[in-house]
Amino acid sequence: MERPLSRVDEPGPVALVGLLCRTAERSAAPAQGLEQLAALAGKRLGLEPRLIGSPAEQPAPAPYERDLADSRGCLLEAGGQLEDALGGARIPVLLAGDSAIALTTVPTLARVRPDVKVLYLDSRGDYATPATGEDYLGAMALSGACGEWDPGLGAQPIDPARVVLCGVADLGEDERELLERSAATVIGSSLETLVFTQNALDAAPVFVHLDLEVLNAIEPDKLFDLLEVVTADCDLVGLELAGFEAPADELERQAAASAVLHVLDPLLDAVTRAAAAQASH
Repeated sequence: MERPLSRVDEPGPVALVGLLCRTAERSAAPAQGLEQLAALAGKRLGLEPRLIGSPAEQPAPAPYERDLADSRGCLLEAGGQLEDALGGARIPVLLAGDSAIALTTVPTLARVRPDVKVLYLDSRGDYATPATGEDYLGAMALSGACGEWDPGLGAQPIDPARVVLCGVADLGEDERELLERSAATVIGSSLETLVFTQNALDAAPVFVHLDLEVLNAIEPDKLFDLLEVVTADCDLVGLELAGFEAPADELERQAAASAVLHVLDPLLDAVTRAAAAQASH
């Protein structure tokens, strides 16, 4: 896989990295939210977040081909940061503006840790492809990671059988057909979501991809409960967080970030436990 030329190693058992570089964001809000969350997560974990890149001044919708070309370096950086963390026996905690980072992080995870299952939490399936007429790169992140189309990033796709897509409430017809033909497990946002997710993960080591849009489908307290159960049943290998549309007002943004951090508590607790286990070996 093509890699960025430079890398600065980060000490300690946790790699907390915020990717400010743009992939497919359509406003400045996700980058602002990322910085807020990174600071709060760093305080919670007792370490300084490492922020990489600069946010776009005026992000705007663009055809997926342009976003893919323009964000190539950022996408490769995301995969590289994940690989470096896992290779250094650290727990990766990645924050990004958009789920497009999964185009490189999920395949990298599959190559480095083929025993791991991916819990992909998003109200969208992110399983559209160019062939289905999609033009937003973020909506094609998981399908690209699973090999349904080739984003040209040199990554070996993950086996869809290792993917549990949870909280889905918004699928196009072609996207739905693709998922039905795939080996991925798809779970909606019904009352049985928690049990279905437990069964699908089957206590395997897990990497969590969490797009905060999933809160449009799963209420915060229900998501908290789900993450609490998952992290109790499964060893957490790492996580990535995307899609925090921060309010423009600073006080509102701080309040929203604090509310999100509360939902993330089970994951951050699991990161702390995993880091302690790594350090003891």
